[in-house]
Amino acid sequence: MYVYDQYDQRIVDERAAQFKQQVQRRLDGDITEDEFKPIRLQNGLYLQLHAYMLRIAVPYGLLSSKQMRKLAHIARLYDRGYGHFSTRQNIQFNWPKLEDVPKILDELASVEMHAIQTSGNCVRNVTSDHLAGVAADELEDPRPYCEIIRQWSTFHPEFAFLPRKFKIAVTGASTDRAAVRFHDIGVRIIDNDAGERGCEVWVGGGMGRTPHIAKCIRPFVPYVDLLSYLEAILRVYNQYGRRDNKFKARIKILVAELGTEEFTRRVETEWDQIKDSALRLTEVELDRVRAHFTPPVYEDLPARPHATLAASLSQDRDFAHFVRNNVKEHRQPGYCAVMVSLKVAGIPPGDASDTQMDAIADLADEFSLGEVVVTHTQNLCLPHVRQRELAALYARLREWDFAHPNIDTLTDSICCPGLDYCSLANARSIPVALEIAQRYDRIEVLEDIGEVSLKMSGCINACGHHHVGHIGILGIDKQGVEAYQLMLGGSPSDDASIGKIVGPAFSREDIVPAIDTVLNTYRSLRTSPDERFIDCYRRTGLQPFKEALYGAH
Repeated sequence: MYVYDQYDQRIVDERAAQFKQQVQRRLDGDITEDEFKPIRLQNGLYLQLHAYMLRIAVPYGLLSSKQMRKLAHIARLYDRGYGHFSTRQNIQFNWPKLEDVPKILDELASVEMHAIQTSGNCVRNVTSDHLAGVAADELEDPRPYCEIIRQWSTFHPEFAFLPRKFKIAVTGASTDRAAVRFHDIGVRIIDNDAGERGCEVWVGGGMGRTPHIAKCIRPFVPYVDLLSYLEAILRVYNQYGRRDNKFKARIKILVAELGTEEFTRRVETEWDQIKDSALRLTEVELDRVRAHFTPPVYEDLPARPHATLAASLSQDRDFAHFVRNNVKEHRQPGYCAVMVSLKVAGIPPGDASDTQMDAIADLADEFSLGEVVVTHTQNLCLPHVRQRELAALYARLREWDFAHPNIDTLTDSICCPGLDYCSLANARSIPVALEIAQRYDRIEVLEDIGEVSLKMSGCINACGHHHVGHIGILGIDKQGVEAYQLMLGGSPSDDASIGKIVGPAFSREDIVPAIDTVLNTYRSLRTSPDERFIDCYRRTGLQPFKEALYGAH
């Protein structure tokens, strides 16, 4: 866990006190809602369809059990008894009263948390691989780099009012679980042919109304130059990014309009002027930040699963399904990472109650060295579980309805709040996701379908990442009636791709049967039960799915 120093604590304490004054001005009528808007946005406070929504930062997704208990307390005291974990590895509270927000920020500051820059046209929460620090395929833990980027970008005077919001992701693994190609900047920690440590830098990715896959503008930046190179990118964006049109203001549009070569040339020119400045990231500075991360104290355990685990697997089919789908390999012998599914039939994806959050905190203390990670897929991860204790953990997870063995299956869907909460949405997304979850809530069916991602957004802003789902659903307004476009073939990982619209939109009544048709078509086309949906789609193309949905023409 990253541990605050006196400077970190002073920043969050002072910001909470400052915002309290601004809230009081708004409550007293000294400033209008329009005047209050830029102030509240940089403190994570949105005005949604029915109420304010507070987005709380969870840098690189990492939470202590103490912080999780505080979130449960906030949900219980200041909201309606639940929180919503988002695809940015954050948590959102949908019903806080404006007069209570300063109290919430004080509560957060007491456990080294905040809501600074979780909204607004600034550098947002820096995200990473949810298996960061434990992944077996990881070259280096990326979280110290994420923390350095967080410290550099927080209150940066040049980047407080960018043309548009800005998102950065960092991974240290060979498998991209952080979707770096769909961020404004994506960073991959690598070694070059000479064995030197550095980063591969991707720029211009994003979703929304004009999705783009990022371009690699520099295959290798020495780690000492990472911050100066990021600063050069942001300076170019701040200078040349469009401010006349909100829909063309993201850096992905600038890269596309200038072309990758010209954009890179401008970045390199800017970088030449600042690369030898105080932004050089020395080994001393890296070590300083690494020292703030309290390392887990692992036991010396055998590499193979404990004998009792093997026995449990042979005797309990449900437990075997859980281990197969929800348990991930760990770099430390004798340990594993356990995915806690927040995708339960009847509950909006990503939601957890106050009592469930308290339970997760208890389980983290008992089984995971006091740590929890928020994932990009709106689930939670217990990253440090002894293999010999898996069966005991599984039994406890079942008590809290956390043991659904559906990770990376159809019902492990991503879903934005949609028209039930969001003033920008065109259609409801939660009811569709719940209907799909209910229809396919059988492990035998899910395992027959195999690995498939379903992602759904209630509007073109793509908070549900529909562009990169193997199956994507986009809610639209069709002459005042909610309708749903269906997309196929997206992926956020190393095989990054943007899904293609199959054809005309479906009505609310027809969208779930359309998903049935897509899955039945896949099962009829696959060459074997082991051929994944995305591989089958890429082999056959869109046409057979289109014909099954709309008929041959």
